[in-house]
Formats: sequence, structure tokens, C-alpha cells
Amino acid sequence: MSATADALPRSAAPRSSRPPGFWLRTIGSVCLILAAGIGGYVTWVLYGTGLETARTQDELRSGFVSSLNDDPAVVPPSAQSDHPPLGSAVAEILIPKIDLDMIVVEGTGIEALKKGPGHYVETAMPWQNTGRVGIAGHRTTYLHPFQDLDDLSRGDRITLRTEHGRFDYEVTRVFVIPAVGSGTVLRRTERPTLVLTTCHPLFSSTERLIVEADRLPVDTGVP
Repeated sequence: MSATADALPRSAAPRSSRPPGFWLRTIGSVCLILAAGIGGYVTWVLYGTGLETARTQDELRSGFVSSLNDDPAVVPPSAQSDHPPLGSAVAEILIPKIDLDMIVVEGTGIEALKKGPGHYVETAMPWQNTGRVGIAGHRTTYLHPFQDLDDLSRGDRITLRTEHGRFDYEVTRVFVIPAVGSGTVLRRTERPTLVLTTCHPLFSSTERLIVEADRLPVDTGVP
């Protein structure tokens, strides 16, 4: 090889056009975007879903409250076995201790519970003279109707207003059990009773928070 060729300068290694710290800033930006997305999703799950439920509750209430009957009248035999269609209004539940006032719908499926607390279809209706009324509700989403059930204690009042009358209950027990096998709390009772169920602890479904109550005697005013 000639000396002239040996004297030619070698090409310099190409330099990166990206400024120092480019990749670090890029990764940081991606992490911020992901965090914002996750935060937005969590916010929607916890609070945004409540907007849907609140709208549905307003619609249910406007067409149902006018039919409610607060008289402690004796329920006619023809109503003893009545079960409304799935997703329709069954009762208004009021729990003063936790400031709860919502419309209960028939059914405990995914779509039913988006509307509000749901009545277990296999359990008794509030106006039946025997059996256990079962109602389930979300604790962290869809307006979280049963979020504060753990604040209830023995002696607190729960009221169900229906088209067949008003029925008052007194809490007898509040407890937590594993989710597996929790369906036993829906067992039939001879006397009229009520059970409320929800997930426990907050943001988990490994257990169930249970509230049991006895229906108070209905005073018909007849001596």
C-alpha cells in the first residue's frame, strides 16, 4: 500500500444526534403517561361509574316513589309471591345511620348492580310474612351504596319502602365471612328477616361483610 494512502485520514465515528439524557427523559415521559392513564382509569372506576348509577337512580325514583305505600297495611295474599322483572325497582332502602337512601332493583347480576343495590331473586320479598330478604350492593364503585355498612351496629334501623307498605328492621348482627360459602347467609328463615351483603375489605372481594336484621312487628292499628 502506498504512503499516500496511509496518510489519508480515517473517517470519524458518527456522533449521536440525540442530546445527553434523551433516553432517560423519554422513559420518564412514558412512565408519566402510563401513570396518568392508570390514575384516570382508577378515578373513573371509583367515581365515574357513580355518574351512571346516579342517573339511573334518578330515573328509577321518578317512576317508583309515587307508587310507594307507607301504610302498615296487611299485604293481600295475591302479592305474597310477586317478583318484579329483573332490573326493575323493588323498594326504597333507607339507613339513617349511614345516610343511605337508594332504590333497590330486582336481581344481583352485573347490570342490575350498576343501577343500585340488588335484591337476590331467590330470597323473600319485603312484603312476605316469612323468609329472608337478601340485598347486595357495591362498596367502592357505582355510587358505592354499601360502602359504610361496617359502621352499623346492633339496634340500628333499616327501612324498606315498597308499593305494599313500609317495613322496618332492626340490626341484630354485623360480621365478616370468607367469600367462598358466603351464600349460606341467604338461607330461609321462618320469621321475616333481612340480610345485606357486600365485598370486604375495601378494594377487595376475598371476604363478605354481612348485616343481618329482624323485621319489626307491623302495627296495623287494628286492636
